[in-house]
Amino acid sequence: MSRYTSATETDRQEMLAAIGVESIDDLFADVPEGVRLGRPLDIAPGKPEQEVFARLRDLAAKNVSAEDEISFLGAGMYDHYVPALIDSILSRSEFLTPYTPYQPEISQGGLQVMFEYQTAISELTGLPVSNASVYEGPSAVAAAGWLAHTHTKKTKFLVSESLHPHSLETLATTSAGWGTTIEMLPVVNGLTQLDEVVGDDVAAIFVGQPNFHGAIEDIAALSQFKGSALLVVQADPLTLGVLRSPGEDGVDICVGEGQTLGNRLDFGGPSFGFFAASQALLRRMPGRIAGETTDVDGRRGFVLTLQTREQHIRREKATSNICTAQALNALAGVIYLSWLGREGLVELGELLVSRTHYARETLAAIDGVELWHDQPVVREFALKLSKNAHEVVEFCSARGVNPGFAFDDNGLLVAITEQRSKADIDRLAEVLKEALA
Repeated sequence: MSRYTSATETDRQEMLAAIGVESIDDLFADVPEGVRLGRPLDIAPGKPEQEVFARLRDLAAKNVSAEDEISFLGAGMYDHYVPALIDSILSRSEFLTPYTPYQPEISQGGLQVMFEYQTAISELTGLPVSNASVYEGPSAVAAAGWLAHTHTKKTKFLVSESLHPHSLETLATTSAGWGTTIEMLPVVNGLTQLDEVVGDDVAAIFVGQPNFHGAIEDIAALSQFKGSALLVVQADPLTLGVLRSPGEDGVDICVGEGQTLGNRLDFGGPSFGFFAASQALLRRMPGRIAGETTDVDGRRGFVLTLQTREQHIRREKATSNICTAQALNALAGVIYLSWLGREGLVELGELLVSRTHYARETLAAIDGVELWHDQPVVREFALKLSKNAHEVVEFCSARGVNPGFAFDDNGLLVAITEQRSKADIDRLAEVLKEALA
């Protein structure tokens, strides 16, 4: 008997009718025309495998990665060094192949990984509880919105104009069915403005730390005006070695993108999102939580706690549909943090501050370049250019330097990692000066 029986045309038509569309093309209606091929692959039929492979290899060679150019591109995903031991551990079959455990206590090793990860995130954010990760940063922000709405029973979100735009889009999309509204908080000279206690109708306040334009927000000051609303901070985890932890500043929920912790760029994914919160919000947190216990003989062991929140136990009352939750990527995160250690995290943060300061001062001295704001930064900063930023990026990229992310017609966001040397920064200044001449 065949191990695979393909769907017939009749099967396909019945499935399409069941979901209310007429053709397979209708399933891709939301994909922009500009990114669709719109024709069959330009490969002649009947070609031998080795010729097809050679053709696809040549096409793939047209891609440019961070290893092919000097990249200052950031805006949420960063070209950090990933130590070799991460792949060495991740590729072990015990970690690489398991699916989510529905009889979890059998998987003590997997549960311990979750527990150690949660501990690391709690220590990093200064908040007492963490889950065992979610999909990625923007969906973590959206999950925080759902938690705030269900916890406070209120329907308004206040969102900083300098929150990452992907996070804002995700929050707006997922909360559309909750009956919530979004009101934007203005940003002046890089900082979110909140000068009075928010009203009783506000469920949560959302802000980035550092924010999308690289500025370090005064989280403690914002916390003073949050009233009964929850304060949600989307944090860059690698900056927390040199910045005060969100928990110290009165933050209720800290979420963020985990890609910088031992995960490569990988053309945009996959990565993982982290989610930490105050003790009072524990039972409404999304995703899995591993707990530590002892068995009947008094030996240390691990369990999945509060499983009734999960979609495989009580689907209609689940706090999220998180299941595997990018667990392998989260494992890379805790390995990376263990590799760095407490002192290493601080040293890396100080290195980023030093090189970012040099880059900011060097680039701001170029004719045609101004600072977007003059607030302190850690590893990313925004510039205002005298020429179209998209054209500047194209000009520099043709010379082997990706100068950053053009977030506005004249706005350029420049990111620094430990992979960018002083010589790389000087090279960026050279081509940027040429582009603006």
